[in-house]
Amino acid sequence: MEILVIVRLCCNCTYALLYKPIDRVTRSTLVLHDLLKHTPADHPDYPLLQDALRISQNFLSSINEDIDPRRTAVTTPKGETRQLIKDGFLVELSEGSRKLRHVFLFTDVLLCAKLKKTAVGKHQQYDCKWYVPLADLVFPSPEESEHCPQVHVIPDHELEDMKMKISTIKSEMQKEKANKGQSRAIERLKKKMFENEFWLLLNSPAIPFRIHNRNGKSYLFLLSSDYERSEWREAIQRLQKKDLQAFVLSSVELQVLTGSCFKLRTVHNIPVTSNKDDDESPGLYGFLHVIVHSAKGFKQSANLYCTLEVDSFGYFVSKAKTRVFRDTTEPQWNEEFEIELEGSQSLRILCYEKCYDKTKLNKDNNEIVDKIMGKGQIQLDPQAVQTKNWHMDVIEMNGIKVEFSMKFTSRDMSLKRTPSKKQTGVFGVKISVVTKRERSKVPYIVRQCIEEVEKRGIEEVGIYRISGVATDIQALKAVFDANNKDILVMLSDMDINAIAGTLKLYFRELPEPLLTDRLYPAFMEGIALSDPAAKENCMMHLLRSLPDPNLITFLFLLEHLKRVAEKEPINKMSLHNLATVFGPTLLRPSEGESKAHLTLASDIWSHDVMAQVQVLLYYLQHPPISFTELKRNTLYFSTDV
Repeated sequence: MEILVIVRLCCNCTYALLYKPIDRVTRSTLVLHDLLKHTPADHPDYPLLQDALRISQNFLSSINEDIDPRRTAVTTPKGETRQLIKDGFLVELSEGSRKLRHVFLFTDVLLCAKLKKTAVGKHQQYDCKWYVPLADLVFPSPEESEHCPQVHVIPDHELEDMKMKISTIKSEMQKEKANKGQSRAIERLKKKMFENEFWLLLNSPAIPFRIHNRNGKSYLFLLSSDYERSEWREAIQRLQKKDLQAFVLSSVELQVLTGSCFKLRTVHNIPVTSNKDDDESPGLYGFLHVIVHSAKGFKQSANLYCTLEVDSFGYFVSKAKTRVFRDTTEPQWNEEFEIELEGSQSLRILCYEKCYDKTKLNKDNNEIVDKIMGKGQIQLDPQAVQTKNWHMDVIEMNGIKVEFSMKFTSRDMSLKRTPSKKQTGVFGVKISVVTKRERSKVPYIVRQCIEEVEKRGIEEVGIYRISGVATDIQALKAVFDANNKDILVMLSDMDINAIAGTLKLYFRELPEPLLTDRLYPAFMEGIALSDPAAKENCMMHLLRSLPDPNLITFLFLLEHLKRVAEKEPINKMSLHNLATVFGPTLLRPSEGESKAHLTLASDIWSHDVMAQVQVLLYYLQHPPISFTELKRNTLYFSTDV
């Protein structure tokens, strides 16, 4: 009997404490609804009743969230539904510094927020930094953007350094897991990797996305991808086609809207790999070969080109660009590109109309004024892509169809140096054989490519970094191998990035690296020396130990790369960028030697690759090195080489 009484008392308490307050709010909401029906809109109490009704409805919606976890709306001041259309993490340039924000696009307002720091166990909440009603939101024209603050771009070498650090930490984590290391050590590495990836995510974006409020204030986001910028702009412009009214949110309304963001958000985690679960796909590492064939579906003739983007280290990067096909509705590019993948899972293709109007061109190098005609994305399925055969596909975008083919080469396969069976050519043939046959100190192919780059490509943005068209590179390779008389004519007509790509391919396909397999371990040891004098002696001694054709060619290339770097303000290629491009190409051991140095295929920026970059950077930063002086000087320093 006593137990029954206690149970009844408990049930009554539960009813009183949990159900009654909610029931009261439910009944109050119905009363408020009726009151609003019978209250004139011009009555002074009408807006107050609206506020009370909206707060009550939002409270009940939050109670029902467990029943309907996919709730995507809150209630507007008019009692209408405010739907969440899109949200995501963007980098905002605020008061001269970069801040990671979570941006929410609702049917009538754009809200920029950041997560509040909360104590362990407490619910996370957002803090609203600013909002702009869509009725007041405008995009500044390129001309108006000239008066906006310029974007400070982080030097490429700093970004590449950070990628190397991240990959080194990944490698350490994989070793710890393989050796069943302590969970504390793995967690420490995870934390370090998150910090580095977060820095990269914050500092990589450089494409400006400017938003202006008609009432005066402007905001600037930085994005890594024009695709992403286009998505945000198009989503906002679609909503602005509706009959939107300007408004000001009260503090209570803003609090309710910001409070709803945590429950409504569709993007939960910052896009860094350290946030991925262990069973998630690590993505593809290696080289993706893409042929952009053609496009159709354009309504009128235009000057058209495509760009290719892939995701890397949590964000998308533009990797290749076709030539402009002029005044056509059916461009036939048929261009092949080799794109390096670093944990990539998606490929994006954007189709642009080229802008030649000088009045629209912006002084800010990162502004893209060309019009996006269409864009599309496909997932890189490891099963489908990892075959030796070409896989043909079509991306449909805004009524436009772009036809392309692709195939994938894994990192370990692309690292192989394969000697040519045909010793009469230059590719895949030892440098000593080529120079002896040509009776030259530096191979003809190296001299001609460098001469052409210095003549008309030294100021080309991204020279040696941007991929040349693969079909053009293969055509030049065939001409040099055959020692064709038309080489000079062909070089003068060829796209400069294809010539730069041919030079890189020549060094990559040498049967052994330019700095030789024999000296590779000594170069790795020499660059690791901490004493400057000992390092200088060792590094100069190693150069002296190279065969003459290798040394003379290396010094010839070195001086050329220094001249390219002198134009860094124009071509954006620093000594570090050039070392990153050429270091592994000039030092990576041939297949037999590399087995001892290769780690996992996913370990792109391995310790060895970092060291290879540092070796070339050391010589690039060194005062001019003379072949005659090197041979004349005798330093009393010995090493096992």
